[in-house]
Amino acid sequence: MIDKIDDVQEMLGSVGYVCGRDLGAVAFLALKLGRPLFLEGEAGVGKTEIAKAIATALGRKLIRLQCYEGLDASSAVYEWNFAAQMVAIRTAEAVGTEDRRALTTELFSEDFLIERPLLQAMRAQPGGAPVLLIDEIDRTDEPFEAFLLEALSDFQVTIPEIGPIKAPEPPIVILTSNRTREVHDALKRRCLYHWVDYPNFEREMEIIRARAPEANETLSREVVAFVQQLRSEDLFKKPGVAEAIDWAKCLVALDAIALSPQVIADTLGAILKYQDDIQKLQGSEVQRVLDQARAAMPT
Repeated sequence: MIDKIDDVQEMLGSVGYVCGRDLGAVAFLALKLGRPLFLEGEAGVGKTEIAKAIATALGRKLIRLQCYEGLDASSAVYEWNFAAQMVAIRTAEAVGTEDRRALTTELFSEDFLIERPLLQAMRAQPGGAPVLLIDEIDRTDEPFEAFLLEALSDFQVTIPEIGPIKAPEPPIVILTSNRTREVHDALKRRCLYHWVDYPNFEREMEIIRARAPEANETLSREVVAFVQQLRSEDLFKKPGVAEAIDWAKCLVALDAIALSPQVIADTLGAILKYQDDIQKLQGSEVQRVLDQARAAMPT
């Protein structure tokens, strides 16, 4: 039972997702009120992971719609199985079926429907309503946003040949955005909103302990301090929490027990994803950032 904010934090913590009270509060309200949750923030701060964590913790099916430029309603909702329809037409011709209207009705029935994520989310699922993750909504265009208004307002989608299909139980909807463009207010108004920021030192340490427990305490503290110092540098793409976790695991795989300029240089590709950023951390720059990170590390 989820009766208070602490319950959500404990629930997510049980599956390895460290959640602050601010995010726990908006997640609690989204679950309690049945409202979509719109999460915005830099890439790698845990927006997608919270949908996975909620689905795992509640024992629900996770249905993910990965957005991209040019995504349209047919790709997100359904497609007709043209190959199966052609087989049915050839079979009807072979047996001499003359009732064209009946054949047309059969061809555009649910038997020939390929369900895509939005339609799947409107179906009853074992264990309860699924978690629908609409990931990186900012990568789509405005016409698709407008289409989503019906799905998020009434929890239904419409197939012209069949009619509206309404969810028997509204799915748990989580939308994420990396804010590469502004999402229309009409879509945001249908959601509860939360900006997911980079965590502070203590919170990020909790995350590293939960997601990379094999890293010793000294190494974990230096990883977090170094990554947080990098975020203050003039970089094209600042490392997120996901990169910090990956880096900690890479360092453990190399049997590192503490950071050094050499081990950092060997593993920069785990935390920086652009060559221009990597080039900025060459030679003495690595030592400078490491010294500043250690100096700023809480005692």
